[in-house]
Amino acid sequence: MNETPFKIFILDDDVWYGELLEYHLSLNPDYELKKFHSAKDCLSQMHQRPNVVTLDYSLPDKNGAEVLQKIKEQNPDTQVVVISGQEDVATAVDLLKNGAYDYLVKDEDTLERLWNAVNKIRENFSLRQEITQLREEIGHKYDFGNFIIGNSDVMKGVFSMMDKAAKTNITVSIMGETGTGKELVAKAIHYNSPRKKMPYVAVNVAAIPRELIESELFGHEKGAFTGAVSRRLGKFEEANKGTIFLDEIGELDISLQAKLLRVLQEKEISRVGSNTVVPVDVRIIVATHKNLAEEVKKGAFREDLYYRLLGLPINLPPLRDRGGDILVLAKSFMDAFAKENGMAKKPFSAGAQEKLLSHSYPGNVRELKAIVELAAVLAEGDVIQGDDINLSANNVEKDFLTPERTLKAYTADIIQHYLNKYDHNVLLVADKLGIGKSTIYRMIQNKELTNS
Repeated sequence: MNETPFKIFILDDDVWYGELLEYHLSLNPDYELKKFHSAKDCLSQMHQRPNVVTLDYSLPDKNGAEVLQKIKEQNPDTQVVVISGQEDVATAVDLLKNGAYDYLVKDEDTLERLWNAVNKIRENFSLRQEITQLREEIGHKYDFGNFIIGNSDVMKGVFSMMDKAAKTNITVSIMGETGTGKELVAKAIHYNSPRKKMPYVAVNVAAIPRELIESELFGHEKGAFTGAVSRRLGKFEEANKGTIFLDEIGELDISLQAKLLRVLQEKEISRVGSNTVVPVDVRIIVATHKNLAEEVKKGAFREDLYYRLLGLPINLPPLRDRGGDILVLAKSFMDAFAKENGMAKKPFSAGAQEKLLSHSYPGNVRELKAIVELAAVLAEGDVIQGDDINLSANNVEKDFLTPERTLKAYTADIIQHYLNKYDHNVLLVADKLGIGKSTIYRMIQNKELTNS
């Protein structure tokens, strides 16, 4: 049994029918039930944060659409099951689009359908609790919680590799698209390793001019070149006994790759302008968004250095492959931004969550952070709504074909784009794209697309 009770509010002005619903749902002893006969009384108790509200659509003081809106404004996570005496397809569609979990018509099957709907909501609630618990366990087990956020299966695999890397001095190569958090992984490995009290030095190879990179990495002696007015220690000496992180290692000029290979083999460096060798004890972590194996084939990267750097490879998944991590990260970014700017934390409505989950994030975690922070500024109310999520500024169309994916994945992205553009009008989208509407409905049913 969950420590947190599963709360259900029953809102129905028909006393007898409300008692019938209460009796039926009370057959599950885990449910904590409360009945209300007016919208006013029910809404006044929403601070109790019920998991489910069964909502009679025809109430004397407010109609169902108004009550649904109020509930979602106060508690976006509360699931609302609307129960109506009349079958009205247009009304049902509007309610579902505005956040209702289900729309039931009062008939002989209502109790069974309500039972099934609540059970499904309960299962999803339990899964969310398990995810939260799993995140806490991962944080305790690997102690990476201050660095990396994620509960998805792919990230559990990353955490496992990070744990292995932190226990040894093996060279680590981190691969992933731009914005996936490669430096965060490098820092996490260092600060959970036996070297954590020694220096961590990060070098972005791509950001340093070609003519300065050798001096930056290995240092130089006074007079070694014009402008060298004194001896300077390089990054490898700065990182002695600790860790050096070489970001975008694929950009290292091939003429310097031999010198880096010598450092790896001999564990010593020579400053520019000196024949003296200086021993260094440095743990090396490299990162790249390039496919180094392909660079080797093209002759742009030394094969011997490639195998020397490969060490323990960690592949960081793009954000689009991390499922529910998107919402976990979004909440973390929102909380951090609110704290930094003295703002109240704002939860995400169901519509906002759906919109965040539907995006492909070519800019990965970095793009999500920018989207969330902009939403925090744009939002007028206490809850982030779907309209506050601005994806257009971050959706760079030229990057659409950059990630290598299956044709099925590209197709889903294209159809989803048109569904969003044409207000989820399946018939219109099918006509625009020249495909059968049954194809779209099937993809929605299989959860390859969202239609809300």
